[in-house]
Amino acid sequence: MSFRRFLKYERPYLLLYAALFLMTIAVFWVDPEIDLHRKTLLYALVLASFLLVVFLVYRYQKVLYAVRNRNGEDAEPLSLEAEAYREAIEEAGIAHIRAMNEAQAKQKEYYDFIVSWFHEIKTPISVLRLMQQTEVDPRGVEEEVSRIEHYVDQALYYAKLDSFNQDYEIVSCDLEPLVKDAVKAHAKSFIARKVRIRLDLPRTTVQSDPKWLLFIVNQLLSNGLKYTGENGEIRISSRATQDEKQLIVRDDGIGIESKDLPRVFNRGFTGANGRTHAKSTGMGLYLAQELSKKLGHYLTCESVVGEYTEFTIHFPKNHDPYLYTVRR
Repeated sequence: MSFRRFLKYERPYLLLYAALFLMTIAVFWVDPEIDLHRKTLLYALVLASFLLVVFLVYRYQKVLYAVRNRNGEDAEPLSLEAEAYREAIEEAGIAHIRAMNEAQAKQKEYYDFIVSWFHEIKTPISVLRLMQQTEVDPRGVEEEVSRIEHYVDQALYYAKLDSFNQDYEIVSCDLEPLVKDAVKAHAKSFIARKVRIRLDLPRTTVQSDPKWLLFIVNQLLSNGLKYTGENGEIRISSRATQDEKQLIVRDDGIGIESKDLPRVFNRGFTGANGRTHAKSTGMGLYLAQELSKKLGHYLTCESVVGEYTEFTIHFPKNHDPYLYTVRR
């Protein structure tokens, strides 16, 4: 930093100093009782100028040191403006670090999901290859192909989470035909597993995106079928309260342990059931919850081990899904 450039930024202080000096001289000059000699005036001017030069040199050294050590912890800001900018830069740096950490965490999430997805999709592919070498069971082939389609859908919807606001359309959805479409898609699984389906769906209309909502219902049905034994039953019902509408998917399967309930919607969480009864990526319920939130809904779960598991999709009446989705 050149001294001339430094003086450019110190100009307001120099002008203030000159104005104060001239004002002081003027006060003495206009007072008739004060005899102001020329030598005295010149001496005062030289003395004040000397002090000004000393101050400017000192301040220039301080500014030069502050500029050269602006990243050092011991560098002190020389003005309120400099302090404000320094705080803004520190806050921006912290925000940048947080953003980098979030990006790295999200990248790790994608990596972990892809790795687990590859492991899961290899199983039905291996089964199909084994079937090629033995007597082909059409029902078994259909079930394995359905599993592959299910995993592919999960990967597709997971990839679309971050760009959700570019691929949605909030409309009035009648829950009954939407649920029947989901049940139809799982019809062969219901038959193969000998699981009964019971619908109790009075006419209920909600504001949502049919495609994304259908995916959410499919995830809940798939989860129910996975943990419901032969001759079990899955019941899907809807109801309306003063504050919201609800779609309830209840099965009489193995249930979920109470210690696992708070984490069933966590990404990658499989719980005791996923480890002992069926292989699971732990992504289905996570995706269902995340998509529900983006649509302005949310999921809850209640369960008793050995008795039932009940998932509820809540559709708040006083919520604006358009505004929420745009903000996301």
